[in-house]
Amino acid sequence: MTLQNRVTPYGEIVAIAQRGLFTGNRGIIHDPATRTLLKRRWTSKAWIICACDFRGVRREVMAGHSWTELFFLDEAVALAAGHRPCFFCRRPQAEQFRACFPAEQPSAPEIDARLHAERLENGQKRLHPMDGPPSALPDGAVVAVGVDAYTMRNGRAHRWTVDGYAPAQYLDHADSLLTPPSTIMALRAGYSPVFHPSIDIRLP
Repeated sequence: MTLQNRVTPYGEIVAIAQRGLFTGNRGIIHDPATRTLLKRRWTSKAWIICACDFRGVRREVMAGHSWTELFFLDEAVALAAGHRPCFFCRRPQAEQFRACFPAEQPSAPEIDARLHAERLENGQKRLHPMDGPPSALPDGAVVAVGVDAYTMRNGRAHRWTVDGYAPAQYLDHADSLLTPPSTIMALRAGYSPVFHPSIDIRLP
């Protein structure tokens, strides 16, 4: 059975057979008896990105009354959805993100509060205006064109699909920015997200 626990760049949680690089959570949002999601999509402002392999711990996904395991294709997708690195299992990355975040040594709750205001609007994914061409965005930024999401790398766009990234292409414009502005600033300041290997900078 394919569980509803894969996260799209829009922050939606869907049931697709996608193998991703990272797990994470938004609190407890599932029923362990049925291993299905509840109506709510978050119970905590701490939306985090975790390592799939940490100290050899193995969890049965969505089987306990603990945090709900979510999965992301890569870190760029997780950041676009509004998550940030975990200070427990990804401490070095979380510290790097904090150092690049547009605030003076913010605490984790301060980062979470700022991201929460930027990722949601009336309970839905907040779309941010573009202030330039997609090619000017930092690596790891994700933009929307219609219903499609594109991850930027080296000035080229890679469309997110259920099977991974489509081949690189030039993108003249985008309708909106999916990655929260504070995260964009962190990317510009030097935070380096982990990309799925399906990203290929060669043009078709």
